[in-house]
Amino acid sequence: MADISQQQVETAIKTYVDPYLEKDLVSAKCIKGIQIEGDTVTINITFGFPTKTHNAKVIAQLTEKVGALGSVKQVKINISNEIISHAVQQGVDMIKNIKNVIAVASGKGGVGKSTTAVNLALALATEGATVGLLDADIYGPSQPRMLGSKARPESKDGNSLEPVMSYDIQSMSIGYLIDEETPMIWRGPMVTQALEQLLRDTRWRDIDYLIIDLPPGTGDTQLTLAQKIPVSGAVIVTTPQDIALLDARKGLKMFEKVNVPILGIVENMSIHICSKCGNEEYIFGQGGGLQMSEESDVAFLGALPLDIKIRENADNGHPSVIADPEGRIAQIYRDIACRATAKLSQQTKDYSSKFPNIVIQNT
Repeated sequence: MADISQQQVETAIKTYVDPYLEKDLVSAKCIKGIQIEGDTVTINITFGFPTKTHNAKVIAQLTEKVGALGSVKQVKINISNEIISHAVQQGVDMIKNIKNVIAVASGKGGVGKSTTAVNLALALATEGATVGLLDADIYGPSQPRMLGSKARPESKDGNSLEPVMSYDIQSMSIGYLIDEETPMIWRGPMVTQALEQLLRDTRWRDIDYLIIDLPPGTGDTQLTLAQKIPVSGAVIVTTPQDIALLDARKGLKMFEKVNVPILGIVENMSIHICSKCGNEEYIFGQGGGLQMSEESDVAFLGALPLDIKIRENADNGHPSVIADPEGRIAQIYRDIACRATAKLSQQTKDYSSKFPNIVIQNT
């Protein structure tokens, strides 16, 4: 029986292209070790993003490909996840206990940004990450209703707030602090200050990803927030019609101006499938989000259908990822979440916490 070489195993691994990383695991530097003992091959893999529901597919694919080598009889695959901090805008301080901040934004309202944000947060938690969700829409907070929570945040020390727990994610919103029907009649600087307090005065606990549901638009408030919040990446939500795409491009360019990487574009309300007859219609146009991603040279993270269940689930406080975790819509949200964080995992790492502060004193 011929010996198996590490080179042969690596070549076999390279024939599998991960759908989220869009490259093979050797090139993506996810292979952390290959041990060959007789006819048994052990492969150690570390992903830089959460992959709980993805692992079984990876194991099946690699077992088949490596197992096809002539003298291999057993393939053992160990998968771990290491989520670390990534670089943010220069001059913006990181937030204690938060590794990565992902902003979910849109150029205009009514495109389903908040619904997308909550489902992405829940999808990442499903994949095994520790997740927080900050509702940054001070004028129209919607996350408390979507998360089905009316809890009032506790303050154990009188200076900070405990995040509200719902579906295993930590959340904070001005909606937890005021009556649902109370209007916030505040000017821009007050909004910015309130949001910074919600962000920095909340006792977040070991967050891998903090999803921030930004208010719609690209005005002074949004620009100020984009400059003051340490954002590792942004997700742009749009619908296919030209008006929404025009505004979405403005949102994308806003993040580019403040040096926040765009993780990708989500096309919401992409296609309508009639619940009575199954007829498919592109009510708002077709392929707009994909075309925008190609024109802007950013990733297309996925498309979501115009489905009444998405709206009903969010309004009822049971977002689709929770209401029907095995359903097609939940799977799309998980795919989008994994593509976005896989994209983030390949960006520049932040090593500031690895180095001690150096203080020079005259004695």
